[in-house]
Amino acid sequence: MELKEILSKCDHTLLSQTATWEQIKELCDDGIKYGVASVCIPASYVKQAKKYVGDRLKICTVIGFPNGYDTSSAKTQMAFEAKENGADEIDMVINLGWVKDGLYDRVLEEIRTVKMVCRDRILKVIIETCLLTEDEKIKMCGVVSESGADYIKTSTGFSTGGATFEDVALMKKHCAPELKIKAAGGISSLEDAEKFIELGASRLGTSRIVKLAKALEK
Repeated sequence: MELKEILSKCDHTLLSQTATWEQIKELCDDGIKYGVASVCIPASYVKQAKKYVGDRLKICTVIGFPNGYDTSSAKTQMAFEAKENGADEIDMVINLGWVKDGLYDRVLEEIRTVKMVCRDRILKVIIETCLLTEDEKIKMCGVVSESGADYIKTSTGFSTGGATFEDVALMKKHCAPELKIKAAGGISSLEDAEKFIELGASRLGTSRIVKLAKALEK
């Protein structure tokens, strides 16, 4: 697989708590240069970044991040504000406590409510696979498939683990065909990126693939 094709599937990501505008601007510049799918940035920078890039690059942000236990109304407001500020794509974290309590109907309702606010914007649902049992992962594949969201996403990158080949293969097996998959967290090599894509991931959440592309130019 060509590097250009891998880059086109990357959400070039910077979600560090200490991220500065200069770093976000550099992320955007690199995103445009290398033809990534989007840049994924903190919500507080969305409006500024959208003004900076215009139509040259998609802006993605996160809500309920990274723990997922904000109230549904808070997540809905976050999604609305992100959309109003120009976000093209929104990645939300599910309420993992509800999953542990078996409250899948509440998880489904929350995702549907956020999707209603997002409307035509892409919604990706982070299920934080490293904190779920295999049975919980399978059930969440069904919930997200039913919700109207556009993607199911493995991880925030802020918990105990990131994307694994096994989890992406499981998602591919148990999700509806129209639901796309985003692998995120710990993707550090071109070989791994290609493997995730081969297993069924349409998007990769990573900052390292662009860095590798830049290193190859030297």
